[in-house]
Amino acid sequence: MLGINRRSTLTALAMLIGAGSGYAQSDRTLERFRATYKELVETNTTLSAGDCTLAAQRMGARLLAAGYPDRDVRTFVPEGHPKEGGLLAVLHGSEPGAKAILMLAHVDVVEAKREDWTRDPFTLIEEGGYFYGRGTNDMKAQAAIWVDNLVRFREEGFRPKRSIKLALTCGEETNGALNGAGWLTTHERDAIDAEFALNEGVGGILYPEGRRVALEILAAEKTSQNYVLEATNPGGHSSRPVPDNAIYHLVRAVDRVSRYEFPVQLNDANRAYFTGMSKIVGGQAGAAMAAVVGNPDDRASVAVLDRDANWHAMLRTTCVATMLSAGHATNALPQRARANINCRIFPGVSRDAVLAQLVKIVEDPAVAVTIPEVRGPVAEPAPLTPRILKPIEKLADEMWPGVPVVPTLEPGATDAQFLDPAGIPTYGISGLFQDSDLGHIHGLNERIRVQSVYDGRTFLYRLVKLYADQ
Repeated sequence: MLGINRRSTLTALAMLIGAGSGYAQSDRTLERFRATYKELVETNTTLSAGDCTLAAQRMGARLLAAGYPDRDVRTFVPEGHPKEGGLLAVLHGSEPGAKAILMLAHVDVVEAKREDWTRDPFTLIEEGGYFYGRGTNDMKAQAAIWVDNLVRFREEGFRPKRSIKLALTCGEETNGALNGAGWLTTHERDAIDAEFALNEGVGGILYPEGRRVALEILAAEKTSQNYVLEATNPGGHSSRPVPDNAIYHLVRAVDRVSRYEFPVQLNDANRAYFTGMSKIVGGQAGAAMAAVVGNPDDRASVAVLDRDANWHAMLRTTCVATMLSAGHATNALPQRARANINCRIFPGVSRDAVLAQLVKIVEDPAVAVTIPEVRGPVAEPAPLTPRILKPIEKLADEMWPGVPVVPTLEPGATDAQFLDPAGIPTYGISGLFQDSDLGHIHGLNERIRVQSVYDGRTFLYRLVKLYADQ
């Protein structure tokens, strides 16, 4: 946190950041951004106890205070979901025929229990060169930057050729909850209409000592889909066990799933990633990357890449057991045993195809395999055109000379899964460089480097300007 020497500390930071990033961030604007970031992190937006609507209102108040008219800033609250609202805002462009760009971010966060954390998860804490707190990394830094962008643009009197829209939403982090981005595509499509959207997904890669490896662009992502394995049985008294036990059927089925590997698949995104990273990584892993790009059936090279959990996930559909429940009494044979299998489906592969494969893997008529809920369309890659790629490459070369820009396939899923099918190509680009542990996203003691946040702020400010004046 800022101490007694706040003014001198901010001045020194601004000078350092300006020298390293190609744009001098003034003492005053940096302090204002920190206040925005702090307010957003310290507004609890978990599904269980949080309030996304309050977070949206607070961010909207900052835009109104910056001089945006009421008609250009509004909170939306889906019916029946009073605490799952979001924010819509716009800076109008000068050319009516030019399609807008959309800055998209979710403000909800994964659950966090104070007793498990070293620090209060809902207090923004700066310590040892890192910001700590739930959402500091995923993804309130970028959401705060989007709000900060609009404030700065208004303050400067910036009049872009194309309109710049903002959508802050809720529900990205929780399967089964209302998803704000999906709701907007069906209820407020015109409000978010854009030639393309900028979103979360990936950032930059750092070596352990902090040197930058590469800046990634999310060009494709997987579809997240839950499947349920369930065994049922008449049960009985535990003093008279029989082989036909629901738990035994389920355990064997889950074990079979754990030992199955879906086949390797390549598309433009992961092919570009492994091609680019092969030159950076070098050695045995680099050679394996190049070999797999040339021949995805090269088992020896695939085995080398599979040692890394991220590379393994980028190569194929993956399915993993995430929850188990069984039985109804300690002295009774189980009448029901149930497992949730979370699959991350390779772009273009259907849910039904994965369902059919799981049924084949389980190979037990006593275990039913079902899809409990379909949350959105199957993910399809957005085209990585020169209009998207060249401004990123130009700016990255200015800010971080020699650091390559690498398209990638994200093993997870973002709100792009709703916007892409609605006709708004969505790209993950943040300029936020990450440690190899990804800043403990979704885990305990979530964090992100302070310098990464400030550099990402500069990068996204300049990038949106470049796109807005295309």
